[in-house]
Amino acid sequence: MFERILLPTDGTESMDAVVETAADIAVQRDAEVHVLYVIDDRAFLTLQDEMKTEVVAELEGEGEAAVDRAATRLREAGIDVTTAIREGDPAEQILGYSDEVSVDLITMGTRRGDYTNNLMGSVSQKVVARADVPVLTTNLAVEE
Repeated sequence: MFERILLPTDGTESMDAVVETAADIAVQRDAEVHVLYVIDDRAFLTLQDEMKTEVVAELEGEGEAAVDRAATRLREAGIDVTTAIREGDPAEQILGYSDEVSVDLITMGTRRGDYTNNLMGSVSQKVVARADVPVLTTNLAVEE
């Protein structure tokens, strides 16, 4: 049933739980995992063009590190991995990539947000609401 799993990552250490979940499912199902990092370009609206180039380059470096971190763990478990970096609205890019590569499952993290995040809607909420495939979310909130 699950042959291709999409794992969007933001590169934070808290994503380790999501990577472990994806790895567990992929090993059991002999599935491949696509690791995706999205550079959120909505933050660039107020930047001057010359600054945008620098910021994008820095974020691309962070994206490479993020997908490499997840891909390394998955490959250590014997899983076939494809990595990608996209730029745009994160939810839109996740949904678009999901359609492009015909994934069967999206597994991603979610955080308990403050009230503004709940009002505006998080990336995971948008993906869950609009995805054509099952979405498995893992709470990334750290209890204090």
